[in-house]
Amino acid sequence: MTTNPEETGFRYDAALAEEIEKSWQRTWEESGTFHTPNPTGDLGELDSQDTSSPYGPPADLSERESLYIMDMFPYPSGVGLHVGHPLGYLGTDVYGRYQRMRGLNVMHALSYDAFGLPADLYAVQTGQHPRITTDANIANMTEQLRRLGLAHDVRRRFATTDDEFVKWTQWIFLQIFNSWYDPEATTPDGEAKGAARPIETLIEQFASGTRPTPDGRAWSDLSPAERENVLQGFRLAYVSESPVNWCPGLGTVLANEEVTADGLSERGNFPVFTRRLRQWNMRITAYADRLIDDLDVLDWPHAIHAMQVNWIGRSKGALLRLPIAGDDFAGDDVADIEVYTTRPDTLFGATYLVLSPEHPQVAQLTAQAWDESTPESWRGGEATPAEAIAAYQRVAAAKTDADRQQSREKTGIFTGSYALNPATGDQVPIFVADYVLMGYGTGAIMAVPAEDARDWDFAKAFGLPYIRTVQPPADHDEDAPFTGTGVMINSANAEIDINGLGIDAAKARVTAWLADRGLATESTQYRLRDWLFSRQRYWGEPFPIVYDENGTPIALPDEMLPVQLPEVDDFAPRTYAPDDADSRPEPALSRNQEWTSIELDLGDGPKTYQRETNTMPNWAGSSWYQLRYADPHNDERLVDPANEKYWLGPRASKPRGGADLYVGGQEHAVLHLLYARFWHKILFDLGHISSSEPFHRLVNQGYIQAYAYTDSRGVYVPAAEVEERTESNGELTFWFDGEQVNREYGKIGKSLKNSVMPDEMYDAFGADTFRVYEMSMGPLEQDRPWDTRAVVGAQRFLQRVWRLFVDETTGESVISDGETDAESLKVLHQVIDGVREDMDHLRFNTAISKLIVLTNHATKQGGATREVLEPLSIMLAPFAPHLAEELWSRLGHESTVTYASFPAADPNHLVAETVTCVVQVKGKVRARLEVAPDISAEELETLALESPNAVKALGGAGVRKVIVRAPKLVNIVPDA
Repeated sequence: MTTNPEETGFRYDAALAEEIEKSWQRTWEESGTFHTPNPTGDLGELDSQDTSSPYGPPADLSERESLYIMDMFPYPSGVGLHVGHPLGYLGTDVYGRYQRMRGLNVMHALSYDAFGLPADLYAVQTGQHPRITTDANIANMTEQLRRLGLAHDVRRRFATTDDEFVKWTQWIFLQIFNSWYDPEATTPDGEAKGAARPIETLIEQFASGTRPTPDGRAWSDLSPAERENVLQGFRLAYVSESPVNWCPGLGTVLANEEVTADGLSERGNFPVFTRRLRQWNMRITAYADRLIDDLDVLDWPHAIHAMQVNWIGRSKGALLRLPIAGDDFAGDDVADIEVYTTRPDTLFGATYLVLSPEHPQVAQLTAQAWDESTPESWRGGEATPAEAIAAYQRVAAAKTDADRQQSREKTGIFTGSYALNPATGDQVPIFVADYVLMGYGTGAIMAVPAEDARDWDFAKAFGLPYIRTVQPPADHDEDAPFTGTGVMINSANAEIDINGLGIDAAKARVTAWLADRGLATESTQYRLRDWLFSRQRYWGEPFPIVYDENGTPIALPDEMLPVQLPEVDDFAPRTYAPDDADSRPEPALSRNQEWTSIELDLGDGPKTYQRETNTMPNWAGSSWYQLRYADPHNDERLVDPANEKYWLGPRASKPRGGADLYVGGQEHAVLHLLYARFWHKILFDLGHISSSEPFHRLVNQGYIQAYAYTDSRGVYVPAAEVEERTESNGELTFWFDGEQVNREYGKIGKSLKNSVMPDEMYDAFGADTFRVYEMSMGPLEQDRPWDTRAVVGAQRFLQRVWRLFVDETTGESVISDGETDAESLKVLHQVIDGVREDMDHLRFNTAISKLIVLTNHATKQGGATREVLEPLSIMLAPFAPHLAEELWSRLGHESTVTYASFPAADPNHLVAETVTCVVQVKGKVRARLEVAPDISAEELETLALESPNAVKALGGAGVRKVIVRAPKLVNIVPDA
């Protein structure tokens, strides 16, 4: 009989780990170990098989306090997971397992954000239906995640492509479409003014005459199409001519995040143009104030809070109306230009105006001919202002907003017209320039070169003057703008003098002065734009909208949901020459005439309607999935109020409600979070849910980085195929395909060709070792380097734990039932105390290090008693759940460790037996005393004065003063 642990089969290696892991995964699944009950509905009671099994959940689980944990939606990629993906999932799993042991009813599940561009593009390339691709990817990722032993309630799993999920996504869209934002309404909780209300309440105001129609006619005098045209100006989901990122080469409109800083499509590198197209929009701007103000009650990282605030871009300033000088315009007379500024105090320094190329007054303000005095650099090389501006607008349309904002080189065209500066009386030229965006303020600015860097660069490029209105410091470079604070200078006329005032006082004075003249109004502006909600793709949720013969959008009734995608012969939208900026979208759905043209009876007899052929963006599903987890099978309503309140409802710890913990990458810091908050608030305002925020606590996990390698061209090569060599001089070099390559660190992923698949780790070490390694690499929120060679350290730790329970040669138990020595009890309870503290604050890496301390102590002692091993197995369970279940069973338990009570430290074992007291004489350490922690100041002073080293240091001198800080410090001050 062999006694070699390598051959007995009792050594904890990858093979044994796999056997243990798969066995316990089957047990958990068969027993419903992680099934989480709802207050009501089909998940309202645990199945009898759940509670009858010793490995099922406790029967009283639904009576416990709830804890709702969420991960950000994974997209089911064709290549599956790499080792960077599970980091957040493991973090939430560890925390959820810990909180179950703390006695909470933890709801944790994972689903798939399955619509989107990658599957759509793959369908275009291969002709394979996106659903086939998506379902295969989901199956692959599900199996990869299953091997991790995640404690998910699989009954709550779904994909955004499921018909039932699509139904409720479309239903929410109709709630938004049939709502308007009433600035006079109060939110259901009374916390804010301004809320969504049913569109019928607005119609009642128009019908009763309490709110006039835009043209003053009675509501009853308007045709149905005219009425809808009025309502479109108020609906929270509306159709309008909107500036969009149009990519002819892909045949689709792109979101801002899908366009690179170079103005190219993220996929394919095709040119992107700004076009005005009829598209669906969400009126998210109506919620700008609430989206900012409610951040203060959320437990979010400061950086994410700041990013949301900056994206919304709320600023307080003034709308100024600057009169137009002269009348030589191509269009009708224009009385003034409205500009928005946050610095009305600098009006005396405004030496020119700039309009966005898209500004609606550009055509009216364009002169018919150049004045002879107009510099050539202002003309753009064209014979007339109209030709120059038209050419400039075409160029500007080919740039993204980001490109226009980031470019240091300033370009523009003079319109040929002037405005009057009301503070100085001077005529100031009006330019068109692309560094001004139509999406912010009014699309027109008063340019103050001396106090703004962009205006300074433009003024230098076009030879325009500057006037300083804020006093710079004496050492300021005269050939540079001053953007700091200071007192006002050069700012006085016969009616107003603000010289010497600070900026805030000057702002108030100038705004009031202009307001008295009818030229200013205080205003709050936002950088946030309404959410473009149309995509010209096949693989997305169809809109539950049809159009009548007048092109009026009409909502389909609830009983017609879901609207399903039709079959098409070609998944591609029509594409064009990459530079065909004048082309228009032709989505794939428009080719199925049997689907797009439909006869319906919507209450006034059968009629033929046209369906909307755009689809929703994949943001739609991720904007409400937090609600679906709470009631995943409800076919009668979005979510049962009892279930929503139990999991997401407000309470003292989360005053606006929402998921208790939401973990995901920082790349979703703005758009996804903003969109989800917007939808959630509308549903709250309309009374469908009790929570006004979707996610109370947010944690952004860091990235796992790994070595990546580039060849001489800077092209990444497969990291797994790179060979390391140690040269004769000891230098480490790296080689691929016979060529030396360069090594760098980068985020794990396809683009850097440095992916490491978790399947490789399962095969080489086991899933528990992989879990422990990822959680021990560093704080959850920080980036960390991946090193496959270091994974063995986590494996050795688990092997030491295993040997405390099992004899590797015989497989017999080595657990001692004897007495535990005092030193071991002290170490045990110090570890328990530290681990609880770490787990409460998501410090998983330091919790593991403490478990290693306990394991090493027990190993050095030659073994451990049941009194030590029981709490060790429980504390290990969140990190290595399969191994912990196995060890728990070997301790004789016939129930799952999942719901075992997490150990609590005994205070009697946390008190140190002695502490070291430092004795100083004249500020220098002369002695160290080992004393009881609770020693009195008087007793400590006596011991210090009697200590031989202190007596020696005093050298017979008297003592003037003794400072005692029991139990750690005594400072003796001798007589001079």
